[in-house]
Amino acid sequence: MTDVRDRIIQIIADQAMLDPAELKPDMSPQDIGIDSMGLVESIFAIEEEFDISVPFNANEPESSDFDVSTLGSIINAVEKLVAEKA
Repeated sequence: MTDVRDRIIQIIADQAMLDPAELKPDMSPQDIGIDSMGLVESIFAIEEEFDISVPFNANEPESSDFDVSTLGSIINAVEKLVAEKA
């Protein structure tokens, strides 16, 4: 799943216009510099990249089954979705 992790980090880094090496798993989207719109765009990019559907409601992120509190939680959730799809 390292490939999945690296691709997610690249998508988020591109969204934040940062070097992927600057991103750490315990960083929140706010720490990274991604606002709610950027987060939605990142989720769309992740869905497209992995051909998955992410259960994320941008209007009520706290009620989603998809944890976006940190980069690590996003990676874990996407890895799970990718594994379920396989």
